Amino acid sequence: MVDRVRVVIAEDSVLLREGLTRLLTDRGHDVVAGVGDAEALIKVIGELADEGALPDVVVADVRMPPTHTDEGVRAAVRLRRDHPSVGVLVLSQYVEEQYATELLAGSSRGVGYLLKDRVAEVREFVDAVVRVAEGGTALDPEVVAQLLGRSRKQDVLAGLTPREREVLGLMAEGRTNSAIAKQLVVSDGAVEKHVSNIFLKLGLAPSDGDHRRVLAVLTYLNS
Repeated sequence: MVDRVRVVIAEDSVLLREGLTRLLTDRGHDVVAGVGDAEALIKVIGELADEGALPDVVVADVRMPPTHTDEGVRAAVRLRRDHPSVGVLVLSQYVEEQYATELLAGSSRGVGYLLKDRVAEVREFVDAVVRVAEGGTALDPEVVAQLLGRSRKQDVLAGLTPREREVLGLMAEGRTNSAIAKQLVVSDGAVEKHVSNIFLKLGLAPSDGDHRRVLAVLTYLNS
């Protein structure tokens, strides 16, 4: 069992907001606030900070009132700057590379970007919330595919074997070595060897923290 996490939800659709709340509370987590726009999100986080009761993670829609453009992701970026201990998981109707890149820039702790369709996969969604709350990474496979596909460092990526590119994609989604091994039906040792080769070829030093290694790779690819 994972530790209970404290969550604030920012989503203008009341139906979806209530649905997310139910999904999380049914699995033992605490939804301490639910709001419908970015301004209310910033306000409630400020109030919780004043009380010394910041949440572990914020789940926010990319697009929220009043213009339904980028209010949600702007609020998420601001929260990551002002409250780096709070994880931020944003939900989007479809992949918006500019927003994903902006969110990933800066601090490498506790960040996620998922498509809303992923919420239907309840276990994966809740796992992603917990992972981000604990300082990890949760990136939608489609987001990863687009970020890797448009990398300006294709010459470097070209040096990776097909299997190493596959492992890199799974790393970027936030998966651990054990999870990658299970997905690819190989041994943990084989994955560790692939990861070491990836870092070597990309010129990156391995780190102890799984989320830091993932974001180091993404930062490199998007620099």
